[in-house]
Amino acid sequence: MTDPGKEYLFSCKRALQSLREGDDLLEKHRAEPAGVLRVECPVTMARDVLAPLLGKFISANPTLRVSLDVYSSGYEHEPGEDVDIYFKIRTPTDSTRRIRRYPGTTRGLFASPGYVSRFGSPSDPAALSAHICIGSSPEQRFYPWKLHRGKKTVTPELKFQVMTTDPEVHRRLALDGVGIAIFPIWMATHPDVVNGLVPILPSWKPTPIFLCALYSGASRLTPKIKSFLDFVEPYIGTDRDPRLHGNAAGRCFSKIESGSR
Repeated sequence: MTDPGKEYLFSCKRALQSLREGDDLLEKHRAEPAGVLRVECPVTMARDVLAPLLGKFISANPTLRVSLDVYSSGYEHEPGEDVDIYFKIRTPTDSTRRIRRYPGTTRGLFASPGYVSRFGSPSDPAALSAHICIGSSPEQRFYPWKLHRGKKTVTPELKFQVMTTDPEVHRRLALDGVGIAIFPIWMATHPDVVNGLVPILPSWKPTPIFLCALYSGASRLTPKIKSFLDFVEPYIGTDRDPRLHGNAAGRCFSKIESGSR
């Protein structure tokens, strides 16, 4: 883009922001949240977190409509101007929006009992290079496996046999005995699959996944945004989280990532 083009784009964004702030100012004078709340989030969050909660939220906010769009967990871009709340994995360092952080999702390495019976279980992270591993990117430098044990961190050199950004596919491949995969603890301890998976290197922990919600500045904390964020906060990463299925939150989630809200 040329320099004049950049200036024009910046000017248009400022004009759109002014219009939205005018709409928000009017909305703040309403007695209750109303209108359309536009939310974007990873597909796994929509399916496993928000879908079980939306009925309660709509019942509590009958004048509010919710537009929920989902995206692949590998999507790294900023949300569009028309999105009110954007749930994102990996907190951005240069976002123009305010950030609300949530507890991290604890993960582990898993394989099927059949895979372990055929190929054995690695004794240390370096031994993973001799196994079939399922990664999140064809280029390991984008999504490497960083494993932690106490203060020690290792990044084993792996050549992934299968790559996918969907943790549900990771779990399915592990259950089918394809190889070793990393996915959230809550997915591995679900009653429907808990007997079909074996922990691999349980003393080594992958980096947790940290979820955050992006929304615009103080002038944009309108009743509809505030009502939704306040509603979901007591659920995400707590003992009330719909993903737990009887598990304790302390096993499946970690502390909120450091940083301002």
